[in-house]
Amino acid sequence: QVQPVESGGGSVQSGGSLRLSCAVSRPMEGSYCMAWFRQAPGKQREGVAGITRSGTTTYADSGKGRFTISQDNAKRTLYLELKNLRPEDAAMYYCAVADPCWRGSVVLTAEEFDYWGKGAQVTVSS
Repeated sequence: QVQPVESGGGSVQSGGSLRLSCAVSRPMEGSYCMAWFRQAPGKQREGVAGITRSGTTTYADSGKGRFTISQDNAKRTLYLELKNLRPEDAAMYYCAVADPCWRGSVVLTAEEFDYWGKGAQVTVSS
């Protein structure tokens, strides 16, 4: 069982930065994909960014140019660098894993993913 665990959430002012981390409980064999989703109160969960095992990245328009997804395969850890945060970025951010995943690039829809973390809260004040 793959169990993602997020950390690094917090509260920042508009324009600030945060770095989210997601540690995965066991090594994943073969091909897999990982992604970050977010959900604000009263809104649907939406994809933010994804990455394949080989390092191909996908970003939703909301975070292009401001968010960076990366991974450390040796540490089994996924990261999301959030810069120039806006109040509308405030949400619970979830780490998700698709294992196996044979896509050349990540599709940022929740149904594509098998394992989910419990989330890390990001609060942005104006």
